[in-house]
Amino acid sequence: MLPHSENDEHVGTPFPPDMHDARHLWLKAGLLAVWALVTFGASWFVRDLIWDMGQWQFGYWVVAQGAVLMFIAITCVYCAAMNHFERQDQQRESSAPRRDE
Repeated sequence: MLPHSENDEHVGTPFPPDMHDARHLWLKAGLLAVWALVTFGASWFVRDLIWDMGQWQFGYWVVAQGAVLMFIAITCVYCAAMNHFERQDQQRESSAPRRDE
């Protein structure tokens, strides 16, 4: 039998415990809701945004390009928030007393 280590308590879990932090889950849920709203909401109401420019319907182009820009913004927000969370975790770990001293 292998010797017991401190990290063995989370062996059966699918992800490390810090990935189940509530702030990570709320961030993912919020950004997923924004993604769904942009994807389905904007395409649902695109008929109201139709501006004819000759033979070309400008509203569809605006929704398509706006959706791509919104997805890029969602990715940037996610990266910035995760960096912020990681900095908070590092500060919390550095200020916590060490067990092995």
